[in-house]
Amino acid sequence: MQEQFIKYLKAKSRNNTSFIEEVAFVLDMGYDAAYRRVNLKTSLSLEESIKLAKHYNVSLNKLYEVGNKNSIVVDLSPPFHNIEGLELYFRQSHKNIEPLVKLKSASISYSAKDIPFFHTLKDTYLTHYKIYVWLKDVDTEMARSKITFKEFRKQIPDSLLDIVYTLGDVYNYISITELWNDYTIIGTLQQVLYYYESRLLDKESALLICNDIEKVINQTETQTIKQSLIGANNNGATYNLYKTDLHTLNNTIMVQTAQQRIFFQPFTVLTYFKIEHKATCDLMYDFFEKQKMNSKLLVNSGEKDRTLFFHKMHQKINKLRMQIEVDEPFVFE
Repeated sequence: MQEQFIKYLKAKSRNNTSFIEEVAFVLDMGYDAAYRRVNLKTSLSLEESIKLAKHYNVSLNKLYEVGNKNSIVVDLSPPFHNIEGLELYFRQSHKNIEPLVKLKSASISYSAKDIPFFHTLKDTYLTHYKIYVWLKDVDTEMARSKITFKEFRKQIPDSLLDIVYTLGDVYNYISITELWNDYTIIGTLQQVLYYYESRLLDKESALLICNDIEKVINQTETQTIKQSLIGANNNGATYNLYKTDLHTLNNTIMVQTAQQRIFFQPFTVLTYFKIEHKATCDLMYDFFEKQKMNSKLLVNSGEKDRTLFFHKMHQKINKLRMQIEVDEPFVFE
């Protein structure tokens, strides 16, 4: 196991000096001690292996590839419990996604149980509302305070909004494939209805949020027809939307470059597991491909099917508008 790990590190090393000297520097030890580890005369400790993995940016799965093939190591996204933590979360997300802009081969596939969150990272009421909802779910003090959306909007830090908009802009430069179904929009609409009926969302704001949701659907339809992301100088980034009726969607995100596949599996609100294990990522990639085979690429499915799909979305938004206007109980079909 150690022999394979050392060979992998040598291949990753770009140091013009001795590999042994580099290992000695990373592990803060003498040349002789590093020599013995590189040449397998002394075993690497777990702490030393982790230090080397971090230095060479190697997934810790490389440390476990010999052994139980049904066990892998995953990374956990930064947890957040308040508005400061949410800002750090978005900064880390930007740090992770921004390098993809420079890679023409980079693409994102999204299994959209809900409206993909990067559709809402803009200067809109919907974006502010999503921030409100996310924090209501994780910030105990905010949940207890009964703060209304209108009151909350006045308190959103400019620094948080700036990084949200910056992250949203990055997605205009990366090719994206999304899988939606007739229920993708329901979660967001149900949230609006819930907080409106709870009197934490006023009528004016609720209707403005409905308008923003409609704009997202209109833009999605335009991008679907053009097979291109709407955004200035997007460097040819493509957009493809599939309608799927067979498989359940779950907000899984697959990121692919010419060198690697990574996927992100959500488990609470915005938190997710990041999986880099090659065999597991290949399985997820194959599953995405099978989903697409059993779905309709809406740009090719004919004007009737495409128009009907988006018409159903608009119908749901209009039903929500009517419910807000008449202020009577309503259940989405």
